Order: sequence, then structure tokens, then C-alpha cells
Amino acid sequence: MKVIIAEKPSVGRELAKVFGATTRKDGYIEGTGYSFTWAFGHLLQLAPPQEYGFIGWRRQHLPMLPAKFKLSIRKIKTKDGFVEDPGVRKQLDIIKKLFDEATEIIVATDAGREGELIFRYIYYFLKCKKPFKRLWISSQTDEAIKDGFRNLKPGTDYDTLFNSAHARSQSDWLVGMNATQALSLSAGNKTVLSLGRVQTPTLAMICARFLENKNFVPQIYYQIAIQLDKDGQLFKAISVANYKTQTEAQEVFDKVEDVTSGNATGGNITAVEAKPRKEPPPLLHDLSSLQQEANKKNGFTADQTLNLLQNLYESKLVSYPRTGSRYIGDDIFATVPQLITSLLEHPIFANQATFLQTATLNKRSVNAKKVTDHHAVLPTGVKPYNLSKDHQAVYDMVAGRMLEAFHQECVKEITKITIESGTIFVANGTVIRSAGWRSVFNEVEDEKKDEENPALPKVKVGELLPIVNKALLEKQTKPKPLYNEASLLKALETSGKEIEDEELRYAMKDSGLGTPATRAAIIETLLTREYIKREKRNLVPTTKGLAVYEVVKDKKIAQAELTGQWEKRLEEIRSGASVADFQAEITDYTKTITEELLLAGISISAQINELTA
Repeated sequence: MKVIIAEKPSVGRELAKVFGATTRKDGYIEGTGYSFTWAFGHLLQLAPPQEYGFIGWRRQHLPMLPAKFKLSIRKIKTKDGFVEDPGVRKQLDIIKKLFDEATEIIVATDAGREGELIFRYIYYFLKCKKPFKRLWISSQTDEAIKDGFRNLKPGTDYDTLFNSAHARSQSDWLVGMNATQALSLSAGNKTVLSLGRVQTPTLAMICARFLENKNFVPQIYYQIAIQLDKDGQLFKAISVANYKTQTEAQEVFDKVEDVTSGNATGGNITAVEAKPRKEPPPLLHDLSSLQQEANKKNGFTADQTLNLLQNLYESKLVSYPRTGSRYIGDDIFATVPQLITSLLEHPIFANQATFLQTATLNKRSVNAKKVTDHHAVLPTGVKPYNLSKDHQAVYDMVAGRMLEAFHQECVKEITKITIESGTIFVANGTVIRSAGWRSVFNEVEDEKKDEENPALPKVKVGELLPIVNKALLEKQTKPKPLYNEASLLKALETSGKEIEDEELRYAMKDSGLGTPATRAAIIETLLTREYIKREKRNLVPTTKGLAVYEVVKDKKIAQAELTGQWEKRLEEIRSGASVADFQAEITDYTKTITEELLLAGISISAQINELTA
């Protein structure tokens, strides 16, 4: 009997259906020579401190550095405290029985770091010694599943993936357990103040931005606006200079020659620049970019988007959702024309899908070297039926982005006219000559400047145009906006560095905070801890979150860039780098942050009690 283990029951049932296995048993399905069983996500976790002899929260225990980590069955909270989940124990017994009887074990947990960890923890906890093979697929369509089973990989091919996952798990335990106890003990142990390797620098980013925004003192400045007339076509221009005082601005304003002055000479055209600009199509979506778009367009939280995308994946409609890649290889590119054809009857995309059938497809998103465990998110070609409004919205983002990514460049004409009249003015205008990829959703640019004209007339250097109106504008500097989920996810990709170029930002993805698959959980953890809250679409710290931030902001645990470096190290382990070196560094790091937090002093208690009262 071949035993196939999936990550959760719904996937196990789907795999069984593909193979025609229909006999339902307690905890598995069998038939056609296979048994299909499953986990319920993480059945096992690294054992809590008390299982290593660290009973109670005591300074003398810190830092807690187990010589060897143990695995423990997932716990649930009851009136008697935390106890083993009986459902998990029962399923582990079922899996053990099946493994003992198996002639072959096939791993079908999610094809990624956490999926590998889920299986390996079960495998090692049950002390199984049998070799196993790995199913590695990027789509849940029947054909992809069958093809995957025809090309099973040796389980040992994924040892480094497990090493990376296990190192991540251990580092989170060491940092989280020690830092949480150290800070809580420093604060008088009246409340649990949770810290974590990734959640704490994320909290620090949110708090720092909130305080910067709150304490921002706007500076008033002045500009002058004029409206000119070219053969009946009006357009506006703004002064190049900003003026600190109204008096200074008024002096210049009075010198502007307008039609009411009687002997106006108007505005003198001193320069005209008109040049085309080609705007390449966006890259395909990975999970993070899709979460950002869904938050901007629909207000979905990162967690909502992940869940909706996971549902679409399990319904065979999109490819693997937890990907960190925005590229595909040539093999997948060969299937793109067929995927485009599947959208010919789509109510929104039919026209663009028809156009792309005869167009040369843009290959900006095609680069096999930039594909990691999984390629970018794509529709599978399976036509959706009766989707909920939210599921349809996410599906359309995936399908629409595919059309955008393989579409033609958007060609614009950027015009800049310089005018002189008492001071120098500039008029900017943009005309789209060929919409290209922007025609898919027919959307204008998100960041259209208020000063920009929709179109500018044809003018020549040396022309004098009547100034039909002028205005003195009072403006003020603005703070950086509060983080929302979209902007926070973008910042997490680069450990808080502000990088607009999407390819450069993508190049830094291995040095970001967390991974695309974990960032939604980080945000939800901070919400659950009551460190942050949602105000409309913004993420703002609570009083408790600010109190914790004030304590840790200068400590290593709050440094986003340092934590991003750990993520890069974990990816290097995935490629075969030394696990021992990383463990040694994390151990030293744990000792440092534990000492920092324990030495923070009893004054922490008064500060936190005051802020959280």
C-alpha cells in the first residue's frame, strides 16, 4: 500500500478523487492501491520551555538554550490549562499505523518551506525510517497532479528545504521565548509582553511611522498658479519656486502679467519639451504584490487575500499561492497562449484576450533564473463558476495581471512647457498615445499629480500667451502617511527601505522581513497581541504597542535590517549553506537581546503600567 500524506483533509480528499479512491476510513481514504491521509496544518511544534526543565518564568533560566530541541503535540487551551489536542493525537496514531504498513510514502503537503516542515516533524516524531518521495506541484488541476505523480522526487532532494524551515522554527523559539520572558520579567511580570524575531521589528516600523506622523509639524509654503490661453485651450502652470512667506510670494505674484493689467505681455514660452516614454508592463503577481493590490482596490486584509487565494488554488483555478516569485520559466510561458484563450469569454477581459491572441507577447516576466520554489501566480485555465464576489475579485486580479504582464508597453507623450512672467512657471502634461497594458483594467495611474494637465496645446518657444487667471496658493508639507496593509507589506519586502522600482525591490526579497507566506500571519499576530489595531484602512499602534516599542526601539530585536539578514541566511541554508553557523549566530543574538531586555531595569514596569493603565 502506498501512503500519500497531504497538509489538510480537503487536499487529501481531492488527491483521492483524482486517483479514484473512494473508501472512506477514520482519518484517511483508500482505494486503487493507495491510502490518502492528512495533517491539520502543524500537528507538532517545538516543545515549550517546561519540557526542557525550565519551570516557571525565572531570571536564572535565561537565556533558555536547549541542547537539543524536542517535538511536542499541538496544545489546546482548556479550563485546566494547555493540554494535548486529542484530535491531533488520534490523527498521529492513524498516520503511524499507515506509515508502518506502507510500501511507499509520498509527501503531498504544500510544496514550500512550511509544508516540508509539517511533514518532517510528523515523520521524525513517529520515528519513521522508511524512505519517502516528494510530490512537487504548482497547481491543483487534475493534470498537474497526475503529472506530478509521474515525476516524484526523492525526499532527500528537499533536505536543505527542511533544514531552512527547522532553522527558522528554532530561531523563532529562541528569540521569542527568551525575549518575551526577559521583557515580561523586567516589567514586573504583571502581564505577558510577547516579542518575536519578526513581529517586533514589524511593530517597530508601525510605531516609528505613527510617531513620525503624529509629531510632524507642517511647514506652510506658497506657490503661484497661472492659467494660460492658447487659441481657446486653457492650461495651467505652477511656479518652480516655493516661497516661505506670503509677503515674498505676493511680491512675485504682483509682477505676473495678466489680462487685467491693461498692458499685459502675458507669459513668454521659453522652452518646450515633448518626448515619448515607454512604460513596461508590470511583473506577474507573487503573493505579496497580490495582497498589496487587493488591499488598495478592495480593502482586503493580507490574511483575507491569502485565504481567498488558497480557496481558489484548492478549487483548481489558480496556481500555488504562497509563492515569492514574480517570474515564470520558458516551460510555463509556452502554456500562456492557452491560458489567454481561456479568458476569451470573460466579461471584463475578453477584448484584451482576443487582442493578445495575435500580438507578440511581452517576456519581461519570463526568467527561469528568478523562479524559486514556485513560479508567479497564474490562472490555470479552468473556468470559474459561481464564485463569491470576493473570490471573483481576487481571481480577476490574477487573470488581469497575466494579461497586463504579457501585453505591450504603454506609450505616453510627456510634455513640459516652461513659461516666464515675473518668475518661472512649468506646465506638465501627459497624453497616452498607446494604452498597451493599461487597457486591461482601463485605469489611470494611481499617483496622478494635481498640477498635471490632461493634455497640453501645441506651442512654440517665443510665443506670448495671455494669462487669463492667476492665484496665490497656500500649501503645507505633509507627513509620510500611516501604514496600511498594502504599504506595510511593501515595506516588509525591503526591511523598511523605501524603494519604488519593482524589480529592485524584488531583488531584495530575500532580505525582507518574513516571507510572502508569513507576512499576513505577522500582522494578525500583532493584532491578536493588541499591539496594533485597524483604524479605517490604517494600521496604528495601541497604547500597549507603543509602550513595548519605547522599551525595545533601541535594542537589536527591533532592528528590521538585522532581522532581514536572518531571512537571507535562511534562504542560503535552503541552497546548502551551513546550519551550524546560523545556529551559532542565533544563539549569540539570543544571549545579547536577553541581556539587553533584562538590563532594561525596573523602570520599564512603571512606564508600561502607566501607558497601559
